Amino acid sequence: MNNESHLETLSIQLGQYLKQQGKTITCAESCTGGWIAKVLTDIAGSSDYFHRGFVTYSNEAKHQMVGVSEEALQQFGAVSQQVVAEMALGALNEADADFAISVSGIAGPGGGSAEKPVGTVWFGFAYKSPVGQPDVMTKQCVFQGDRNLVRFQSTSYALETLLQIINEKSA
Repeated sequence: MNNESHLETLSIQLGQYLKQQGKTITCAESCTGGWIAKVLTDIAGSSDYFHRGFVTYSNEAKHQMVGVSEEALQQFGAVSQQVVAEMALGALNEADADFAISVSGIAGPGGGSAEKPVGTVWFGFAYKSPVGQPDVMTKQCVFQGDRNLVRFQSTSYALETLLQIINEKSA
């Protein structure tokens, strides 16, 4: 299966679940630059469950569009567990969605450090809870490959992981 058909398959599976359950999704993306939103909206009928997404490439955009605190950005950096958690929760709130995916990473070729090498990507997954505050989960990956491959792997991982979370919650 090629890369495009893999992302299409994941998007179809996620879309079918969302449509069947009457749920919506949003995303706040940095290093993927809107790729997650693109593959979700490539599916006909996606307007039933995808109403908006946020490309928050700069720290300023993360703060202004989805409410990431300046303190988290300064203390932990854009590529951190704290920031993707705030991105996911902020996107969930701003879009009034049921699920949110956030992603922030270092796609390369530059920008890496010993602490956060090129390929380091943090993900946030937020979802409305039947009671109380939304739940949020974060994950970190370090992908190998060039800029495009890191971005593809990030998009694929985000969709696969949200499907996994949904399957676990439904079980």
